[in-house]
Amino acid sequence: MKSLNNVLVFAFWLLFVSSAFYLAADAKIHHHEFVIQATPVKRLCKTHNAITVNGQYPGPTLEINNGDTLVVKVTNKARYNVTIHWHGIRQFRTGWADGPEFVTQCPIRPGGSYTYRFTVQGQEGTLWWHAHSSWLRATVYGALIIRPKEGDSYPFTKPKRETPILLGEWWDANPIAVVRQATRTGAAPNVSDAYTINGQPGDLYNCSSKDTIIVPIDSGETNLLRVINAALNQPLFFKVANHKLTVVGADASYTKPFTTSVLMLGPGQTTDVLINGDQPPSRYYMAARAYQSAQNAPFDNTTTTAILEYKSAPCPSKKGLTIKPIMPTLPAFNDTATVTAFSRSFKSLNKVLVPTEIDESLFFTVGLGLNNCPKNFGSARCQGPNGTRFTASMNNVSFQFPKQISILQAYQQGIPGVVTPDFPANPPLKFDYTGNVSRSLFQPVAATKGYKLKYNSRVQVVLQDTSIVTPENHPIHLHGYDFYIVAEGFGNFDPKKDTSKFNLVDPPLRNTVAVPVNGWAVIRFVADNPGVWLMHCHLDVHITWGLAMVFLVDNGFGELQSIEPPPADLPLC
Repeated sequence: MKSLNNVLVFAFWLLFVSSAFYLAADAKIHHHEFVIQATPVKRLCKTHNAITVNGQYPGPTLEINNGDTLVVKVTNKARYNVTIHWHGIRQFRTGWADGPEFVTQCPIRPGGSYTYRFTVQGQEGTLWWHAHSSWLRATVYGALIIRPKEGDSYPFTKPKRETPILLGEWWDANPIAVVRQATRTGAAPNVSDAYTINGQPGDLYNCSSKDTIIVPIDSGETNLLRVINAALNQPLFFKVANHKLTVVGADASYTKPFTTSVLMLGPGQTTDVLINGDQPPSRYYMAARAYQSAQNAPFDNTTTTAILEYKSAPCPSKKGLTIKPIMPTLPAFNDTATVTAFSRSFKSLNKVLVPTEIDESLFFTVGLGLNNCPKNFGSARCQGPNGTRFTASMNNVSFQFPKQISILQAYQQGIPGVVTPDFPANPPLKFDYTGNVSRSLFQPVAATKGYKLKYNSRVQVVLQDTSIVTPENHPIHLHGYDFYIVAEGFGNFDPKKDTSKFNLVDPPLRNTVAVPVNGWAVIRFVADNPGVWLMHCHLDVHITWGLAMVFLVDNGFGELQSIEPPPADLPLC
């Protein structure tokens, strides 16, 4: 029997090695260089020195296949510290390449460089990359397209062409100066001056008509639009005049196809849609504008456009006049009903293995807060409501980023005083989360806390919005993992009633969940990726205020269940 077991073990090892060799033979290594630098960029009649990658805004689109390895050397020639985050990449065992500043690495200082290296495993669709330092991602971002392995195909009609559609947000100012001013004053930062599609505001803004993005299509074609919300602080509606959109993927995961006339993406989310050239040949606006769920909060109420242009559309007249594009009717800025209907349409393409037995059942409140003005601060530094300073928190902990070393380095090396593993599994105090909350609960505790997870533990997190200051739709992003969104709803989550709503058959697999305004969402995942993983609101103003926490995931057994050693060129603090 012992010799038979040895034979079986050897046969399994041989099969594993053969499979690994086969996959390695098919996979490719893609080498890229990113140079972070200041580049003159003209928008809305003005020219600014924006921070860009390789002089491009948006930055380069990276295209790979499932199973490929990306090697990207980033050289910082700007005057700010910078890191790059590969949004949605699972970074299995390669947490050192994840990118959030002072979480998995110290920043790349001006004049420095760092090479990110990681392999994409089991993910297909649209993701993106962006700066994860201060507000640099206002201009430092780009698409990351993952196609099936060579020889495999999409589970939908092969598109004639594919077009990344990156929705962005533009300030007619230095965005770093905008957030620094808000940090000094304690007030909310100035809202943006425009939204953009592939870096251009579109012809509804001043000085923008001639640079409006043109997206080609022809009669009878089926094309794929890879829509990414790269905006800093704003969920956005997206619509194409007179055309239906068939959703086939989101966050690099295939979905059961469904047809809609409008998308809503929170910052960080991606959605893949098929569009058919089934309308009379002409020019049609594709447009994006704000979904604003926070009551009485200022927001950028402008609309960005690009043009879907049929190649067989009539030529312009001899007088040089062009055909005016048809404009879609976009939802009202506070149309939560449309958002809810859209969000609840997502299901995984096939039945999935959702964790049914739970080892860690967590309940996290998410929302804003107001700190009383410190005694040593003058009124100029307390310009929030009634002389306060804005803050934000999860479970009443306002996350503070370290400044001298990354959390991952400190956790791996056992360095004390950087992070404590006592983030609360539940709110310190139960209250009516979406009701009229006492002002005594408006001030969170500032700290750097993590929650420890054993390797392979099965985790459920209830994310509960609160009405502290104002309820709001929060796009919550988890680094290092995809998760299943098993349910969402409004009001206070009730485990006795709401568990009956759980979809444990084909829930969508995402990396960013839009927690409904005055509501909740429930996610599940298996903690099979060791490291330190940030969970935060992808409204950058909120992470600036502290709406974040970290999971501290232990190594498992053996090398293949342990995080890799740090690279030799990991930036020093």
